[in-house]
Amino acid sequence: MGPGIITKQAGAGGARRMTTSPAALIAAFALALVAFKPMLPAGLIRLPEGMVVPFADWINAVFDFLRDDLGMTQLTRWVASGVEAALDVTANLLYGRNRWPHLGAIPWVVIALTVGMAGYVLRGWKLAALTGGTFVWIAVMGQWKWAMETLSVIVVATPISVALGLGLGILGWRHGWFEKLLNPVLNVAQSLPHFAYMIPVVVFVGVGPKSGAIVTIIFSVPPMIRMTMLGLRRVSPEIIESGLMSGANRLQLMTRVRLPAARTEILVGINQVIMQSLAMVVLASFIGMPGLGQKLLQLLQALKIGLSFEIGVTIVLLAIALDRLSKAWSLHQPDHPEPSAGWARRNRMFLWWIGLVIGGFLLAHVIPYFHVVERGQALSLASPIDAAVNALIDLVKPLTEWLRWFLITWLLIPLRNGMLWLPYSAVLLALAAIGWRIGGLRSAVICLAFFVPIALSGWWDRAMITIYTICTAVALALLVGVPLGIWAARNQGRATRMLLLCDTFQTFPSFIYLIPVIMLFGVNDVAVVAAVIVFATVPLVRYTVEGLQGVPPETVEAAQMSGATSRQILWSVRMPLALPTFMIGLNQSVMFALFMVIIAAFIGTQDLGQEMQRALSSTDVGKGLVLGFAVAFIGLMVDHLLMRWSATRKAMLSL
Repeated sequence: MGPGIITKQAGAGGARRMTTSPAALIAAFALALVAFKPMLPAGLIRLPEGMVVPFADWINAVFDFLRDDLGMTQLTRWVASGVEAALDVTANLLYGRNRWPHLGAIPWVVIALTVGMAGYVLRGWKLAALTGGTFVWIAVMGQWKWAMETLSVIVVATPISVALGLGLGILGWRHGWFEKLLNPVLNVAQSLPHFAYMIPVVVFVGVGPKSGAIVTIIFSVPPMIRMTMLGLRRVSPEIIESGLMSGANRLQLMTRVRLPAARTEILVGINQVIMQSLAMVVLASFIGMPGLGQKLLQLLQALKIGLSFEIGVTIVLLAIALDRLSKAWSLHQPDHPEPSAGWARRNRMFLWWIGLVIGGFLLAHVIPYFHVVERGQALSLASPIDAAVNALIDLVKPLTEWLRWFLITWLLIPLRNGMLWLPYSAVLLALAAIGWRIGGLRSAVICLAFFVPIALSGWWDRAMITIYTICTAVALALLVGVPLGIWAARNQGRATRMLLLCDTFQTFPSFIYLIPVIMLFGVNDVAVVAAVIVFATVPLVRYTVEGLQGVPPETVEAAQMSGATSRQILWSVRMPLALPTFMIGLNQSVMFALFMVIIAAFIGTQDLGQEMQRALSSTDVGKGLVLGFAVAFIGLMVDHLLMRWSATRKAMLSL
């Protein structure tokens, strides 16, 4: 029996009476608090100042102790110096920074040929054209130095993140107690906003490229840990038995058997590390990380849309190229040529690459343009883009102005004021009622455990503004994403193209979504909500398509034989069976929205994101982490409720 269902029970003498569930009682109490708000004491409407817990002061005290008393700054600066030494090497080789080994920048044509050759080896001419063409675009558009500043950090951060993730993943797989310790840490780490990682790094390391690299490493490790543990668990016992029968010792069993057998999952983890690294490197411009992110931030602040668009295209192309290369690597099976083949035949692709590199160096030596494209030689699309954007804005200005007025006046402001008007006590009880209805007492306690600290932190109003933005954006994203997913799932060709489009959009760093909304709506709440909607719609479309396509054909055929119409099959068969998958998409949509709303604070909000940016500016570790945990707790509570409800629904469907 469900935890929130009204039931009938037999009383004394056979009389029957109605018993109201605890969830309904709690919900009724919450409604009563809302209805009688004018009569409530002030302490039930907003937490009194005297009851606010100084979490930020406690965290700052801990960090001060670590930094000043334990001298952890010395350790972190020592680690940072090692990272900086590696960055000096990549900076010298990629864009000619005057550091060891003092060889100077590799010509752009050599790098373009190298990545093109890698694409060809992994998947053929299409990937070669995409990857090589991306680096040609970067060079001829005069963005080489900025792109290489970004890439130099990724080249350093990715191997370190992979090594750390691999080591911790192996430990988590081998020791159950360590995995139990890791899982909550990883859950919170993957729910924390990007900015929450930056503030402690700035305190212990400072600002600049080394800080950008370290925060990128920290941010990108969790998916590698999870994929390593998943891959090692999936290794079949038969493979392990074969290794043992071959006389492998414990170390050989891990390095020669288990890790190679888990190759696919580990390479997927590397792909995730690369994409997470690119996302963080772009945002690390807020802590002095030079490169494409810093340039894009400067151009957006100056509202130079044409130049911003050029940088945005470069970031998107770089993200797609790195994503496709790493995915192709994860799917590529190593070649095993005939043992009798000669060395040259076995290494034919390597020899081709050597020839291309030598040719590239000679070409760059003869024609300096192929070594570095000077700013005066670079192409630019900024002027025609600005003209096209201005024409588009003039064309749609009546619509966007009306839409902005309508949304702000009739939707956003009333919703925000309504959320802020609610007593915090009523909200907490409502969340407890929802939790109880979905998962019983345990879920109710979990909901309160996530939200009571937000109330105690003193940031309740800012959290409510964040929640109002998330709820509005996700609701509007549902209106777009679900119908689009249903439409795409009706045809296999459409579904394939839509999933490819979703893959592409998911590779975009979140900063990119700010460009079109600023163009259309300016800097206001509508632009924030629009950016969140675009970002949050992608997982809804993806999981709607995948859920509907995952319905067993036999079930659909049975419904058709029963005389059901297409509409009845969709709403009575396909959608119920696809609901667990769809709930994963809704969960991902909320997580995407939370990340985006924090980043969108750059264009003007009054939520937790704005305060987090202020904490970053003042390097207030305590405030930044409290705000970051508040955002993480919102996401984790939604994740728990949706996954709990989805599991219950799936169990009911399997009966």
